[in-house]
Amino acid sequence: MVVQTAKFKQAITDSKKLKAKPTDDELLELYAFFKQGTQETKFEDATKPGAFDFKGKYKYNAWKKIVDEKVTPDAAQTKYVALVEKLKKTYGFEA
Repeated sequence: MVVQTAKFKQAITDSKKLKAKPTDDELLELYAFFKQGTQETKFEDATKPGAFDFKGKYKYNAWKKIVDEKVTPDAAQTKYVALVEKLKKTYGFEA
């Protein structure tokens, strides 16, 4: 388990208070950075989605992409925070 920074924890909370839903691509990016940033389950230990679990495949592949890019958990937390800040500006935010 990776130590989560205060900024990362705040960004997780803030992501749930956006005034509008981000695009699917933005949501997948958030998901991937979150999974890599928390390491609740390491990617190598994650269960690969079934053949008809299309949503699961998209999420798995988004996570795999950043693992393949060698994004560390700390870097993923930083990228997650930056993305949430961008989304707050784009979609508005309920403080």
